[in-house]
Amino acid sequence: MAGIQAGEGKLYLCAIKDVFSNRIVGYSIDERMAAELAVNALRMAIQRRRPVGTTIHSDRGSQFRSRRFVLALSRAGLVGSMGRVGAAGDNAAMESFFALLQKNVLDQRTWATRQQLRLAIVTWIEASYHRRRRQRALGRLTPVEFEAIMTTPAAAAA
Repeated sequence: MAGIQAGEGKLYLCAIKDVFSNRIVGYSIDERMAAELAVNALRMAIQRRRPVGTTIHSDRGSQFRSRRFVLALSRAGLVGSMGRVGAAGDNAAMESFFALLQKNVLDQRTWATRQQLRLAIVTWIEASYHRRRRQRALGRLTPVEFEAIMTTPAAAAA
């Protein structure tokens, strides 16, 4: 979860990463850092993946401990996992993503409006991070390329 400043105020981003392919499968951007932000990111991930028996790892933010988020996990048949207090390494996959977002988007310029910032974030995730950024851990493939190769025809048909 990251708070990001635009000229007219902050935006908060909650993102969910599939650590198999490093793809951001769910995200939500809003003006408030509330449980609904995390729940909306989870809903997007569920719609995109329809995961079964998956573990969703997060930090200990109140939005991830909220009744709404825990209920959404339970209804989807997912298991929640939280990092230890003060142990940034427990959430290293997301810390890496947010560091790349900072370097490639947020440090590049300022945005007058939240809408401009929102569009820059979504464009970077969907166009650059997923489709152009080759990752060493994926054999120098992008997350989209990696998933295309690793998805069997039977799984793709499901």
